[in-house]
Amino acid sequence: MTPTAAEASPPGTKDVTAVLFEWKYASVARECTDTLGPAGYGYVQVSPPAEHIQGGQWWTSYQPVSYRIAGRLGDRTAFQNMVNTCHAAGVKVVADAVINHMSAGSGTGTGGSSYTKYDYPGLYSVHDFDDCTAQISNYQDRWNVQHCELVGLADLDTGEEYVRTTIAGYLNDLLSLGVDGFRVDAAKHIPAEDLAAVKSRLTNPSAYWKQEVIYGAGEAVQPTEYTGTGDVQEFRYAYDLKRVFTNEKLAYLKNYGEGWGYLNSAVAGVFVDNHDTERNGSTLSYKNGADYTLANVFMLALPYGAPDINSGYEWSDPDAGPPNGGTVNACWQDGWKCQHAWPEIKSMVAFRNATRGQSMTDWWDNGADAIGFGRGAKGYVAINHESSSLTRTYQTSLPAGTYCNVQNNTTVTVNSAGQFTATLGSNTALALHAAKPSC
Repeated sequence: MTPTAAEASPPGTKDVTAVLFEWKYASVARECTDTLGPAGYGYVQVSPPAEHIQGGQWWTSYQPVSYRIAGRLGDRTAFQNMVNTCHAAGVKVVADAVINHMSAGSGTGTGGSSYTKYDYPGLYSVHDFDDCTAQISNYQDRWNVQHCELVGLADLDTGEEYVRTTIAGYLNDLLSLGVDGFRVDAAKHIPAEDLAAVKSRLTNPSAYWKQEVIYGAGEAVQPTEYTGTGDVQEFRYAYDLKRVFTNEKLAYLKNYGEGWGYLNSAVAGVFVDNHDTERNGSTLSYKNGADYTLANVFMLALPYGAPDINSGYEWSDPDAGPPNGGTVNACWQDGWKCQHAWPEIKSMVAFRNATRGQSMTDWWDNGADAIGFGRGAKGYVAINHESSSLTRTYQTSLPAGTYCNVQNNTTVTVNSAGQFTATLGSNTALALHAAKPSC
């Protein structure tokens, strides 16, 4: 691969990322060993490691004040230990990188650094920020979106050589600790050529690169501008899944992905929800029960994009920071939702790995809210989103034999014609794959 080539979905056979939002690095390390590695997750994405403003809210992590690893989630040693432990478990590490901006106020950071807006001693001074100090107000105006301030945060002038080199220095420091890639926060607010210039300065220019560029109809800055450097998060995918699962018919999903006008599959980062969208209501979230679970099952079964599984915590106040300051003593305690470990979701990670490279085959729907489709001779999934149970015979391309329905650990027999008969309860799914012939 040449350094200028886009990284087309996470490389390797495992492309699912568990996004452990606001988990302490020590807790992430344990989860890599106990759950993520054994389940077949390819990546874990961790919350921003840089020193940031103080405060209990989760979004303080997104207001850096220095590039030292000194946030509330752990110090440099904890971060290094986490990377090493996850690698030993076969899981690569993606760091959420906040490089568009610094803070909105002044004070002392989580690692003891003093700062004021536009002055971060030893790092940036007023000359390193964009001239526009007003808040972004017009998404039809490219200059306004990329040079003014996102919710009042000091906007770095990423067109400057010093700024580009300094950002690259931070990312290279993370790479030196073994990080495998980055999720670039607020990438839409950074000109694509500036991000390309930063990426070109990396010690590993082919590190995985996933950019947050929220699609907006008619907006000046579009996600397709960023596919030259790597993957781009496809927000339309998540928005539309909510609409289909709550108000429309699953039958409409037959050509989901590029058929709906989304980014090319090879450069699309997909998700059912993330930390922002679960809070603003634009997508499904853990609060949607079976709709949410089944949407994640569908995403992991569909051969489109590289999926993120959002794994956060219960909240009633959308600003609330993580329980126990980010320490996860056990899943499903203290408000930690651990969606990545829900049996219905976790089992589909192995399904996805086993069916990699197989296109969709054998689509079936009832014209409404029940669907089924295969992944060639490697797998088959069916989802019943109807209000009552469904019994039918499914046609697959699977070889004859017994398979484990990984959704509920029951055995299914496929006959010599590739058919099996099953009953699915309301709001349940079935998933068979060649790597799991028995339960």
